Parts: sequence; C-alpha cells; structure tokens
Amino acid sequence: MKLCVNVDHVATVREARKIHYPDPVEAALIALKGGAHGITIHLREDRRHIQDHDLKRLKKTVTAKLNLEMAATREIIDIALKIKPDQVTFVPEKREEVTTEGGLDVAGLRDIITECVGEITAAGIPVSLFIDADESQIEASRLTGAESIEINTGSYSECVHLSDEDKEFELIKQAASLASGKGLIVYAGHGLNYQNTRRITGVPEIEELNIGHSIVAHSIFVGMEQAVKEMLKIMV
Repeated sequence: MKLCVNVDHVATVREARKIHYPDPVEAALIALKGGAHGITIHLREDRRHIQDHDLKRLKKTVTAKLNLEMAATREIIDIALKIKPDQVTFVPEKREEVTTEGGLDVAGLRDIITECVGEITAAGIPVSLFIDADESQIEASRLTGAESIEINTGSYSECVHLSDEDKEFELIKQAASLASGKGLIVYAGHGLNYQNTRRITGVPEIEELNIGHSIVAHSIFVGMEQAVKEMLKIMV
C-alpha cells in the first residue's frame, strides 16, 4: 500500500503569520525522502493554506506523484489544466468548514461532475472522486468516467467506541470491494492517524492512503522524515 502525504497544514502554520516559512514544498521533499510515494495538496478557493505559488513550485520539484485536491469550480479547473498535476481529486468544499466534512455528492451532482471529469481527463490527467462509503456514490462515480475513488475515512477516524469503529470499518471494506469490482482504483483517507491506520491497511482493495494532519502534527516533535517513516511502518 502506498502513502501520499498531505502537506496542507505546513502551509496552515505559515499562513498564520502570512510569512514565507515553514515551506510546504520543503516539507514535501523531506516527506519523499522519508519514503512517501507521493504528495497531496488541497488548493482551496479561499486559499486558507496552500497558495497558487506552492502548487507551481511543487509541480517543478516533486518527482513523485502530485495529487491536487480541488473543488469542481471553473477557477480551480483552469489552474489544474495549466499546471497539470499527476492526479486531480475532486472534493466537496464549503468556506465555513474547518476541514472537509464529508464525501462529494456525486450521485446528486452527476451531470456536473461528469463534465468536470471529462474536461480534466481530456487533458491527460487522471481523476479521483472523494466519496463516502456508499453504494450509490460508488456507482455514480463509475458513471462519471473517473479512474478512481478515495473513500472518506472521516467517520471511521472519529469513532470513540470500538463497536462504532467496527461498523464504519465494515462499510469501508464493503465499499472498497464494490468499487474495485466495478473497475475503479480505490484510495482512502481523511482523519487517519498513528492509532487507526493499521486496520485500514488490511483492506486489500485499497491501494493508497492520503494522510496529512497527523503526520504534520507528529513531525513537530520528531521531524517530517521520521514521522513519515513511522507511518510507513504501520502500513506494512
């Protein structure tokens, strides 16, 4: 299983002071040195953390997979078509949210999402859709022409009681199996940390995890390279 490290929250610290450090590009390169297989960033419409110049520099310097999370809006699509990341992941986005609160409603927005997927894939960029572990969303994702899905592990990660975690894990397992059976590549992420990730690695259909906040938080104490190495040990 592969690991893409999300470096958004390195930029969050930088933007708290609106200065030039810490640099998410430097963090990305150190994460790759630690063994990460790729880098994920979310260029939000409000630019609360990652900025346009970060994306441009990452495209120039990151030799591994660069996954751009983004809303399906005209402005961000135009940026993606110009920069050409290695993958685009469409995610829902609300200005008032602290972080992404749920999966993209592909079933309810299928026509719009299909058009956006078609525009990005026509430029030679693979598209993934960040969705909840729901059968209708998986089928709708397949119909858009997207190459892959990323299963939202947020509800699983937020569980306090083991019985609730068991239920959420079963939903993830079922969703991964269903999506793979429909020919979709399966990724997963959101809220995963050093305590709850190992269980997710036991789902054979999931090929890659996107993990950011917990790695960036741990890197404050042990450094980014070591934080990535420790996560990779869990994923073995």
